[in-house]
Amino acid sequence: MPHVVADPCIKCKYTDCVSVCPVDCFHEGENMLVINPEECIDCGACIPECPAEAIFLDEDLPAKWSHFIALNEELSQGWPILTEQRDPLPGADDVRAQPDKLAQLSRAPGAGD
Repeated sequence: MPHVVADPCIKCKYTDCVSVCPVDCFHEGENMLVINPEECIDCGACIPECPAEAIFLDEDLPAKWSHFIALNEELSQGWPILTEQRDPLPGADDVRAQPDKLAQLSRAPGAGD
């Protein structure tokens, strides 16, 4: 079962998770990270590293965010891989608990490595 990045990551983009990923399965968008389900080995190392608590095993993903399974798969195909930790987005600490951020998701790719 792959891991999934959900709504709390939007507009935060903490990258603590990428620094512990042994297989480089994180892909970077302009204001969110996603996990490629084909690359994820389900080690779970990323879950405790996420300050926004945005990463879930797909079977543990809250039902309200079930659409993020397909979204991670889709966006990971076009976004570049990110393997190095960077600073979060400006204001991340202020918006990380904000609910329902999907409308604020940018589909633009990030810079990647």
